[in-house]
Amino acid sequence: MPDNTVETFADHLGDLLGALPGVEAVALGGSRAQGTHRPDSDWDVSVYYRGGFDPADLRALGFPGEVSEIGAWGGGVFNGGAWLTVDDRSVDVHYRDLVSVEHELAEARAGRFHWEPLAFHLAGIPSYLVVGELAINRVLRGSLPRPDYPDELRRTAPEFWRAAAGRTLDYAEAGYAAHGRLTEAAASIGVAALQTAHAVLAGRGQWVTNEKTLLERAGLRPLDGAVTGLAADLPGGFAAAAAVLRAAE
Repeated sequence: MPDNTVETFADHLGDLLGALPGVEAVALGGSRAQGTHRPDSDWDVSVYYRGGFDPADLRALGFPGEVSEIGAWGGGVFNGGAWLTVDDRSVDVHYRDLVSVEHELAEARAGRFHWEPLAFHLAGIPSYLVVGELAINRVLRGSLPRPDYPDELRRTAPEFWRAAAGRTLDYAEAGYAAHGRLTEAAASIGVAALQTAHAVLAGRGQWVTNEKTLLERAGLRPLDGAVTGLAADLPGGFAAAAAVLRAAE
């Protein structure tokens, strides 16, 4: 790299990853794409490939870290990636199969999607998350569609997430809160809160690409107070938290 500026580093990543066999586009995501990053924030980068991608080519670049195989992160729309250190910066690389992404884009436009579990995501993820990435991320190399939030998805996604939150709350109330199972009840409130936040933001037509600021964006961060009060009055605190979630808009 000729210098150490932010823009030069983004350009450097685009060159490195865009030259890998099979890669048609490279996009910068996360907080750095949205201008909300801190100086120590990671660099989240997606490589969009068609017709196959060999992680060995990424590994051959020689950067320290861990490079997964295709499908190692569950085999769904999040199908693998890498955690690398590039020029003393932490870089997370995500694999994105263009055939899969284009399918999920068409599905989202029709108001259809599916739910997938994903490590570190309490509520799991909707398959339209990769469509949200197209809408939000900054393309470094190649070209990618920039979709608006589909009207049909604004109709179907809130229904799905509110139903999921309702099931979580109903089960936890009977199975956990009523029997003094504090840890399980608190965990269930957290999951239901994130499910509700998905519903709120889908109704607004706002894309979600991770859970980190989901509660703040949905106006649900005050729920922390109800969760704190669970230890003193589990049935009452749980009922109060559930009421907040069921009324959220």
